[in-house]
Amino acid sequence: MNGNEIQPIKGKTSPKDVFLHLLAIITLYVSAVSFGTLVFQYINIFFPDPLQDGYYYGRSAYSSIRWSIATLVVVFPVHMFTMWVLNKSYLTSPSKRDLRIRKWLVYLTLFLAAIVIIGDLVALIYNLLEGELTARFILKVLAVFFIAGSVFGYYFMDIRKHHTE
Repeated sequence: MNGNEIQPIKGKTSPKDVFLHLLAIITLYVSAVSFGTLVFQYINIFFPDPLQDGYYYGRSAYSSIRWSIATLVVVFPVHMFTMWVLNKSYLTSPSKRDLRIRKWLVYLTLFLAAIVIIGDLVALIYNLLEGELTARFILKVLAVFFIAGSVFGYYFMDIRKHHTE
């Protein structure tokens, strides 16, 4: 570094840190929702609801699939690149893992994923008690559980691995 560059103070959050962490979390959420929508629409196509109008229902499902794919093609690579930049910065400056913005967003993500998993299990048990379990419903519950569980598991393991509080 030459004398003209500003060095961040250890433990201080820079605007770049806020930008990268918010971008990473928002692109994660958008990717997860788009992937979930994609899976749901394929379930709707392969396990159609006999009470729905097939023509309109199919057009709607295909439109949602196109939007989900378009979103994933743009947003998921941005998420992966942002995570690559963040992980690279953690290697050069391990103290960045302890930034407040990161901790808040990680724990918010864990909280939201836990709420989604709990709600998913409640819906499963409710429908089980109602006697209305169908292959469509079970596949959608499994999809939500997989997506939320993957996000929860990733961040939970990251916290345990790096002992952040």
